[in-house]
Amino acid sequence: MNLFNQHRVTNIIPFDGEADYHGLVFSKEESEHYFRNLFEEIPWKNDEAFIFGKHHITKRKVAWFGDQTYSYKYSGVTKQAHLWTPTLLQLKHKVEALSATTYNSCLLNLYHSGDEGMGWHSDAEKTLLENGTIASITLGAERKFSFKHKETKQRIDILLENGSLLLMKGTTQKNWLHRLPPTKKVFSPRINLTFRTIIL
Repeated sequence: MNLFNQHRVTNIIPFDGEADYHGLVFSKEESEHYFRNLFEEIPWKNDEAFIFGKHHITKRKVAWFGDQTYSYKYSGVTKQAHLWTPTLLQLKHKVEALSATTYNSCLLNLYHSGDEGMGWHSDAEKTLLENGTIASITLGAERKFSFKHKETKQRIDILLENGSLLLMKGTTQKNWLHRLPPTKKVFSPRINLTFRTIIL
């Protein structure tokens, strides 16, 4: 019996959106295999952003891949997509089968330890498909992930496990912020992949 095809899906957002947590969709061995391959083969670069006119370079590293060499701009910086690697295509096909959705791009983040995180934001750029699904895979260290409603300020926290899948769907990005809070309790790296659909 393959327990990773018998997982239970839980919507962790009570209203104004949908965030389906599928739990583990990869075995420990699969997760370690994909983490190692991505860590070694992806052309990681420190992320950059212009915030209030100041140029910031993060410890967190990023990479962007897609069906084409798309140009993508956020926080005042233009990113250029790479074409899919064989490893990313395997992950893409797995996620598409689980979510019954197709994706044409993926943003990857490498967090070296719990010291690195991501502040409150929503993935609502104009280039993204409106109300489209964003599929988030966690590989490596388990980390807490938080949602906050934009109006009520209600908070929801979840522990994203190694080899797990979270689908953010519908109006989630319009109504909720999310973040990866830093922590002093995590010393190992985490790779996060967010598969998404951009509109050219």
